Amino acid sequence: MFTLAEKPQLLNMIMSVWNKVVRREYLLTLGVEFGDGYYEDISVTYPLLLAAQRISYLDRPCYYYRREREGAITHSSSPKHLDAFGQYDRIFDFIDAHEGGTSPGLRRRVFDRTVLHGVTVYRTPGLVPGGLRREFFNRLTGHFRDHRPDGYSFPGGVRGLQYRCVARGARGAFHRMDDVNRLRTVARGVPARGRRAVRGLLGIARRGVYQAFLRLPMNENLAVYAAYWYRGYACSPAAVYGKARELAPSVRGVWVVADKAAGAALPEGVDWVVANTLAYLRVMATAKYLVNNVNFPHTMTKRPGSVHVQTQHGTPLKHMGLDLKGRPSAGDMDFERLLEHVGRWDYLVTPNPHTTTAFTGAYPGRYEVLETGYPRNDRLAAATARDRETARAALGVHEGSRVLLWAPTHRDGATPSRRTEELTALARELGDAYTLLVRHHYLEAGAGIPPVDQGARILDVSGRPSVEELCLAADLLVTDYSSLMFDFAVLDDRPIALYVPDWERYRRERGVYFDLLAAPPGVVATTVPELAHAISSGRTGEAEATRLRRAFRERFCPHDDGRASERVVRRVFPVA
Repeated sequence: MFTLAEKPQLLNMIMSVWNKVVRREYLLTLGVEFGDGYYEDISVTYPLLLAAQRISYLDRPCYYYRREREGAITHSSSPKHLDAFGQYDRIFDFIDAHEGGTSPGLRRRVFDRTVLHGVTVYRTPGLVPGGLRREFFNRLTGHFRDHRPDGYSFPGGVRGLQYRCVARGARGAFHRMDDVNRLRTVARGVPARGRRAVRGLLGIARRGVYQAFLRLPMNENLAVYAAYWYRGYACSPAAVYGKARELAPSVRGVWVVADKAAGAALPEGVDWVVANTLAYLRVMATAKYLVNNVNFPHTMTKRPGSVHVQTQHGTPLKHMGLDLKGRPSAGDMDFERLLEHVGRWDYLVTPNPHTTTAFTGAYPGRYEVLETGYPRNDRLAAATARDRETARAALGVHEGSRVLLWAPTHRDGATPSRRTEELTALARELGDAYTLLVRHHYLEAGAGIPPVDQGARILDVSGRPSVEELCLAADLLVTDYSSLMFDFAVLDDRPIALYVPDWERYRRERGVYFDLLAAPPGVVATTVPELAHAISSGRTGEAEATRLRRAFRERFCPHDDGRASERVVRRVFPVA
């Protein structure tokens, strides 16, 4: 039980009535009623939460809302979107009538959420009819002026710039900001003023050049590839690129990288461009095919006739996409922006039926699902003993050492000091017959490895570009909730051990699609000594652990036969 003041992040949830159950007697005391027209829920739901002395939260999906169905207001152009302002007025009429019952902090949060809602409706293509957009913006400015709380300060970043434009009624500046990649002029440090000006000018120039390139004919034989926010040649896009060179040689592939150093690290013969250069803007504007395991920047346009392939980069255990709504881990995720990105996808690659179900719910769209298996796992499915030895040699693993890949996911509350203690204890428990390959989550990059004066040798492999290489080198995977377990299961002769000291907390706070401990891929441990004993005693390879791993593999690796890349390429590209 809690109040809104105790958990104000509840305001980030969808403010509809269909996800709430309300005691009738309480509702009748509020003196509220549904407004007319669109967004009629919010004139009731905000007061409900603001006045409630007891709120509880049920962490369970009970209602499925189809956003893109015909007639849904989130998918329809209508003058009724202006009804939002009447609903906003009712909310603040309630707050004013209960002066003293709503803290200034909550009033500011409600105000921010209503402004954000208005900005989102205005910016979402196809909602506000063209002839009414000026009126909508002016109404939003009036709302800002009439209900702005005393002492209000603008938020930082792009949102703050948007709000300032709304407050001033500067519709032209609002649009120019969108047109220059939000300007990204919230500079850090000194000299801030000069840095903002330079970045703004560069953004304007880039946007203008990109718009000019969009007028060029589409190159039917050009494909752009990227992975992990331009970090390099990796994951399923790399596997698709390699197979496309073989089966569709008429299509030239170009990789986007963050900088020249990343480009120089690409395999020999792979073409690349650096992000935000002229070459990058040209290929992004003219390419027929775009393949990525994350989304391309929002400023890039989905050209008619272009083909976007979203490969993703993992089988989901934890909640993703729209399923994160209302969870603390979502932070300030822009779900409307996420849906705009999903709207670009033509194909979504998935590895198994579970992932297909989870992703089509978390990322609703009109794309075609390619349940082919993950192309990146072709290398694992076709691996030989020679591949294993080559991977070990590349990592500097000593001959005869038993190799353990330690690859936990990022978890709130898992501090670097705790990770260090766990690693140190495990290395000492296992002894010098083992080598620990430590792969930190990218959000914990730079965590390093602890100095261990005795026990297993520890190698930090977090910077290695290919996680498949690490899997090939390992005799055993130890993870908690990382999606790497689903990929490692492709190697049907390698045990998997779960180290899960905080499963109940994780499933409660992060949200999961299934009970991992009810059907784990092998041995489960909740303490380091328990984990070390399971490994050193050989229990990770015993019959029961093997049975669990094979059942896990049958469920999550049904298409991993080494031909996933080929299936994707044959469906998407013009195969010779």
